[in-house]
Amino acid sequence: MSRFKAANEIDRRTGTNILGIDQLTVFGIGEVQMSDCSYMVPDLTEGSFYRSEIIIKKSRFITSVGHTQGAEASEAFLEKIRREFSDARHNCYAFNAGRGGETVFAGCSDDGEPKGTAGRPMLNVLVHSQIGEITVVVTRYFGGILLGTGGLVRAYQDSVKEALAKLPLKIKEDLEELHFTADSTKMHIVEQIVRKHSGRITGRNFSGTGCMFKITAGAANALQIKQELDLLNR
Repeated sequence: MSRFKAANEIDRRTGTNILGIDQLTVFGIGEVQMSDCSYMVPDLTEGSFYRSEIIIKKSRFITSVGHTQGAEASEAFLEKIRREFSDARHNCYAFNAGRGGETVFAGCSDDGEPKGTAGRPMLNVLVHSQIGEITVVVTRYFGGILLGTGGLVRAYQDSVKEALAKLPLKIKEDLEELHFTADSTKMHIVEQIVRKHSGRITGRNFSGTGCMFKITAGAANALQIKQELDLLNR
């Protein structure tokens, strides 16, 4: 079982809270809202990584960035970097295994640094970068000069910012997102339509006698889903 947790859970190995946000907008019954789900991801081949390094008061901060599609890929990348820098005291990390700007599948760890000085500041930079499917590991070699909590926060944030500034990126644009509200008598039909066209229901928001569905699908399939949902309440 993966040690990386889903939204709103606790990483028991590190004691770090995993962020989780899933905001849904309520639309009228039968109204379909369709939006582009494209976002930026690292332009890196499987098994490769991007790396940068900064030195602050003689401490080395080595940042390794990977394109990780899912929590298991994030964990594998983290273990790879840990093995490479097994002599380092700190291999702090942050990951967003989902879409850019979201935190449904995101997490972080201070890995022995004072609480809140590494993982969370790194994750904040990732989330605001709007880059998805990404894992960042910052390896620190202590240079003999204490940085203090504020200094550590800035150092880890700057390490990630430095790496992201030159990280090769590409657009992942093969997904579309739909929002559709159906009354309780037609919910099962919505689910059948989504399954038929290889879509995925990523959220449900129940209100009164209806349910607002959040649906993700490939661009061509999303159009077919939208057309059938448009006909559902006619």
